[in-house]
Amino acid sequence: MTVKAMVFDAYGTLYDVHSVSAKAEELCPGRGDLITQIWRLKQLEYTWLQTSLLEYRDFGFLTRASLEFALLAVGIEPKESITGPLLDKYLYLDPYPEAKDALGRLKSRGDQKLAILSNGSTAMLSALVKSSGLDRYLDATISVDGAKKFKPHPDCYALVEKTLGLKKDEVMFVSSNGFDVAGAKHFGFTVVWIRRGGGAPVPGGPAQFYRMLRGDTETLGYTQDYTVSALTDLIGLL
Repeated sequence: MTVKAMVFDAYGTLYDVHSVSAKAEELCPGRGDLITQIWRLKQLEYTWLQTSLLEYRDFGFLTRASLEFALLAVGIEPKESITGPLLDKYLYLDPYPEAKDALGRLKSRGDQKLAILSNGSTAMLSALVKSSGLDRYLDATISVDGAKKFKPHPDCYALVEKTLGLKKDEVMFVSSNGFDVAGAKHFGFTVVWIRRGGGAPVPGGPAQFYRMLRGDTETLGYTQDYTVSALTDLIGLL
């Protein structure tokens, strides 16, 4: 296998989307974790709905809409004093602890291009990679804005070929999201699943329910080529 590029999902793979939970708890005591979990699940649902309806409103719009849904669902009025700080935090999400080290080590090898392919809007991703410092390791940050569809639509993955000038069999795609792994595999990439969801927890709250949904990859036949538990494990695959 000749890998000329490693392409990463952003949200949930390089960046911890639940690093917003502390701010949510500060603004909405006792309901921060629940808001965070509903927010993320609704955010994904809205992306799939938009693509199914052949419509496109960017990830910034859907992120706000899903946050407002989550707040209303727990009985909180989505006032700007709450939504503003939470949406700002999405531009400053925490990278996973091993992300900088893994990208730095891959970059130092010098034999693969490194890129992000994300549902995030161009503006959101530009702010995020700059604020986190991951931009120094990346050759490209690709938004699905270019396809006006959301993953796992094939047109989103085709943006990698267009942007990096590579064939699909030269790309290794890395994601923690099962639907994303399935979409990338169906498109023709070699895929790596980052097992962020953990094992099989007993449902007892929103966080446990969310981890249960993410604990395994999809079972429709488009399974991962490799499974790793952390980004640093990627070095051993090359």
